[in-house]
Amino acid sequence: MPPATTSKRFSADGLPTLIGSLPLQSHEEALDLIFRYTGEIPLWPQLPSRAEERMLYQFMEGIPGIEHVDDKIFFNTESETFQTELLEFFEEYISVTEGGKDLLSSRFAVSRDRAPGLYLLRERSPSLHKTALKGQTTGPFTLLVGLCDQQQRLAYYDDSLREMLVKGVAMKAAWQTLFLRKASETVILFLDEPALAGLGSSSYISIDKDDIAGHLNEVIAAIHKEKGLAGIHVCANTDWNMLLGLDLDIISFDAYGFFDRFVTCREAILEYLDRGGIIAWGGIPTSNAEAIERESTDSLVALWEEHMRQLESPGRGLKELLRQTLITPSCGTGSVAPKPAARVLELCSGVATGLRKKYLV
Repeated sequence: MPPATTSKRFSADGLPTLIGSLPLQSHEEALDLIFRYTGEIPLWPQLPSRAEERMLYQFMEGIPGIEHVDDKIFFNTESETFQTELLEFFEEYISVTEGGKDLLSSRFAVSRDRAPGLYLLRERSPSLHKTALKGQTTGPFTLLVGLCDQQQRLAYYDDSLREMLVKGVAMKAAWQTLFLRKASETVILFLDEPALAGLGSSSYISIDKDDIAGHLNEVIAAIHKEKGLAGIHVCANTDWNMLLGLDLDIISFDAYGFFDRFVTCREAILEYLDRGGIIAWGGIPTSNAEAIERESTDSLVALWEEHMRQLESPGRGLKELLRQTLITPSCGTGSVAPKPAARVLELCSGVATGLRKKYLV
């Protein structure tokens, strides 16, 4: 299924935005930094220094069977209450999707305790001159291969867990989209899918790509139903042809480290752009402290130009490509020290400003 055409209601225009995590202790301080450098498309800060905000735990509220022991979380499908809780989960899912139950007050809500930055962003955003608000959630594939049952079997291989997690992620993504739309007409919701970097490896050899595509499109459809723009972020190489064929509005990737792999799918990329898709160009390095210090606004502007010249085509020059580009870091900065993380945000803003002045003003 082709991605929804976004150009009529949102133009990326080379604006900067972020991926999610920041290496700070204070959500207020993090949001101040976000507003300073990416105020037109601010996102809510995830602070993985808090146990409640780690990738495999933050969005697990309301999901049956989850147990937390010694800093590890897993599904206990053998508990006395699991089957009853599972039935109640699907009953509420049907009530929300078919019976008119209010999504915002359902079990699919994300609480202030798990995502303080989300609530703070919505509260503070009315003071901004913004184009959109950006949210994010852990994607279904990363949860399915990151969480196990009590026997250490991946959740992906349990049919009940797989269906529950996909539908749970879909509803939480829809909930977050609706929650943020109370403060912004345009909401971008990213699925963070680092595990997709392992696709095709021996670890996932028995996993069907068509199944993954179906799971992702189910979540994307839930975001679209609440009038959000659906994006995906993968921080390494993956099956780009599969992602480019999904119903996505935005594809975010580590262009600094993997553009050479991405561009091997040039024809699929051009078809995606023809359908109105947006590229979130992760050209600002985050994984290497030396690269963060070495690169400058000018060098990264030149890198974007070098990359995009490989995508130029009749009727689509650098100006047109920038219209369908967001400028982002290559990944979140949660594992980076605070000082280089701040430089990443400064570079992101500077590159976006430099490109927009050069091609769009």
